[in-house]
Amino acid sequence: MMRLFAFLMLFAAPLAAQEEIVLGLSQDAVAITADFDGSEILVFGAIRRESPMPDGQLGVIVTVAGPDTPIVVRRKARRLGIWVNVDDVKIDAAPSFYAVATSGPLSKVLRPSEDLHNRITIPQAVREVGTNVLDSRSFARALMRIRERDNLYQTLEGQVDLSRDTLFETHIAMPANLTEGFYVARIFLTRDGNVVDTYVTSIPVKKVGMERWLYNLAHEQALLYGLLSLAIAISAGWLASAAFGLLRR
Repeated sequence: MMRLFAFLMLFAAPLAAQEEIVLGLSQDAVAITADFDGSEILVFGAIRRESPMPDGQLGVIVTVAGPDTPIVVRRKARRLGIWVNVDDVKIDAAPSFYAVATSGPLSKVLRPSEDLHNRITIPQAVREVGTNVLDSRSFARALMRIRERDNLYQTLEGQVDLSRDTLFETHIAMPANLTEGFYVARIFLTRDGNVVDTYVTSIPVKKVGMERWLYNLAHEQALLYGLLSLAIAISAGWLASAAFGLLRR
């Protein structure tokens, strides 16, 4: 029995690695500066095969996710002539940025069961906690609509260029209002909608230069930051008054 098991394992290992993702990125990090107005990352790679290409429709999915943060979504209603919060739902984890690009229609390249298991699409990436609100999912949909409007959530069907079932590339546009932290890039290789290989890497997004210094000062030495802000405001007011006096002469 042990010999039979070892014999089967010899064949199982190559089959599990018939296709493998080899990835590249156009930049290893994103720097947020004073004039930062967004960035674009080129994700490219190839599919390495140790044997002839298997049967089935090939698909490539690329996701880029910003740091997860909990958020409370509130619903307002008119009560006695004024708008007040009537319900709220806590979203356990919502990525600050999320883009998913595919080589074809999502329904063709990804099965729902695989989406549920790997949390690939935007609705699966946003996780809510238990609540007494009956239509709690509508709160999550509202959050997704707002972030899609702000270009923080992107669904880019058919935006992965797949050449000869071997080379692939896509461009992910990252807006100016990015949250600092590590952004996780995941690449999924699928056959007939089933995930056959996954590659994961991270992209640091951080403030640099004067922006980094001011951020650290505000969070680590709040008193000094407040005094500095006050001094700058007084100096700006004095300079404006002096300039106005010279113009009047």
